[in-house]
Amino acid sequence: MGKNREQYNKGIRMIIIKVGGGESINIEGVCQDLKTLIEKDEKIILVHGANNLRDSLAEKLGTKKTTIKSLSGQESVFSDKEMIDLIMMSYSGLRNKIIVEHCQQKGVNAIGLSGLDARVISGERNKGIKTEKNGKVILLRDFSGKPKKINKKFLSMLLDEGYVPILTIPILDENGFAINSENDDIVALLQKEFQAKSIIQLVEAKGFLENQEDESSLIKNISRHELEKLETSVSGRMKRKIYSLKKIFQSTDSKIKVFISDGRTQNPILDALNGMGTTIQ
Repeated sequence: MGKNREQYNKGIRMIIIKVGGGESINIEGVCQDLKTLIEKDEKIILVHGANNLRDSLAEKLGTKKTTIKSLSGQESVFSDKEMIDLIMMSYSGLRNKIIVEHCQQKGVNAIGLSGLDARVISGERNKGIKTEKNGKVILLRDFSGKPKKINKKFLSMLLDEGYVPILTIPILDENGFAINSENDDIVALLQKEFQAKSIIQLVEAKGFLENQEDESSLIKNISRHELEKLETSVSGRMKRKIYSLKKIFQSTDSKIKVFISDGRTQNPILDALNGMGTTIQ
């Protein structure tokens, strides 16, 4: 078991996969590809979103979702206690178990976990988010924060025993409360701990698009050194994504490749690894 953990530190046979929370992501295809990779002795950790399901559930329950923009231009969902309840229902509840169900149907022995379980992902609650309202700078505090620590010993044990961890929010703050966090930041922290050889991000687009409204504007290859320039040319959620991509490369000493690819295809993961989307290295 100890030998295997040394392998994780060296970036051997490890892939981290982030599955977006859009409605059209092909979960069945994702799970079939997981089966193919496991048969090739790959070790895999999957992190998933559920934003579409969360928003749908919020609408059905009459809960208002509020998006806030920080002074730096990054957008996030304001996470009050009601929103955390919705996250538990949608992310760590329905979406997580649907993915686990599809994995089990394909013969993938998946185990679904939120950051709360066994303190798999713990973090620190934000001190406050500076934003602007009616021309004034205000400080908003909610149940959101940054991931700081991975329970690597527990995850390594699961990987050694042949399980595929399916991870999602909420995570645990320093006082034992459930908080919202960005999956991109969680992936960056996982990479820092496990030094994977590949990170795959499956989205509802062909890859990284120069123009978000035009799928023909796919950028096939991006150098890690170009991320700084890209960060200054995008806004909103994309600015946060680029920032997290920078953190991935800053936290690794391996020759990692990051693939951003279409999660709607028949074989989303295999297509990504075959260079069908955007490759960053």
